Amino acid sequence: MNDRQTGSGVSPAASIETLRLRARVIAQIRAFFQRQGVLEVETPVCSRAATTDPAIESLVTRYTGPGAPGGLPLYLHSSPEFPMKRLLAAGAGPIYQICKVFRDGEAGRLHNPEFTLLEWYRPGFDHHRLMDEVERLVGGLMPEPAVARRLSYRALFQQRLQIDPHPATAEQLRNCALQQGVPGVDRLDLPQRDAWLDLLMTHCIEPAMGPGLCFVYDYPASQAALARVRPGSPPLAERFELYLDGIELANGFHELTDAAEQQRRFERDLQARTAAGQPVVPMDRRFIDALARGLPDCAGVALGIDRLIMRLAGADHIEQVIAFPLSRA
Repeated sequence: MNDRQTGSGVSPAASIETLRLRARVIAQIRAFFQRQGVLEVETPVCSRAATTDPAIESLVTRYTGPGAPGGLPLYLHSSPEFPMKRLLAAGAGPIYQICKVFRDGEAGRLHNPEFTLLEWYRPGFDHHRLMDEVERLVGGLMPEPAVARRLSYRALFQQRLQIDPHPATAEQLRNCALQQGVPGVDRLDLPQRDAWLDLLMTHCIEPAMGPGLCFVYDYPASQAALARVRPGSPPLAERFELYLDGIELANGFHELTDAAEQQRRFERDLQARTAAGQPVVPMDRRFIDALARGLPDCAGVALGIDRLIMRLAGADHIEQVIAFPLSRA
């Protein structure tokens, strides 16, 4: 019996065959972007600023060398987004990056606190045009060429739950969850609409998505994150997510370029973190300054490499596609 079977953790969690598959897929991704004329870049893993998103907690370390005798907190990035956008503002043109990113408190079947992310930005693209490119990349990596279904966020909720998510109140969404038999709903107290929308998405919609690739686009404005909001009734976030077999693979935006609006969103995030008792972290002011100098009209997307490899390898746990996950680090 080897140590993979006994769980001693000396050998890799992923099989050598899976690691070879992983290497082939990453090589194919790089070849795809080389053909498209997209520049590969590297940006720092550590930053003086952290993500303000209340849904994400950053891992933090400390630098104590020259220039910081008292110690300087440094946050391990949860995404290379902010420095990549600084490169875009400096005129880098289309760029991509494959890197390790880090998120505290995330471990499970689909999560490891250290994981591999592919992120890229396309000046001159909106989110629909970027979906076309994501489909060409991911569809081309499938064993058989794949075409993605496309549904708006509203159409997805109406099709699966017979409810329009945009005007629905928190109480109406709660009643929908009760009707769907979501366990424990009667004991939940979620005053915010977005919390109920997220619960319905993860418990009712994602499990019923079926096989294959599916884009969901035009999210509620309250879930814009770093995306533009398109005016209208209702206003909509120009954002998409890509699912494969009901598992989220990618999150993309028609990027917000308004520095003042971005700072307002960061400030709202920090207020939400304070209200929830979460650590208040420094916002990235260099990123705000780059937006103020001028970010080109662009779209960008982040895609989880480990989850993609899971689906290609037929794995049911993220540890099966990582050589040394947290349990064996």
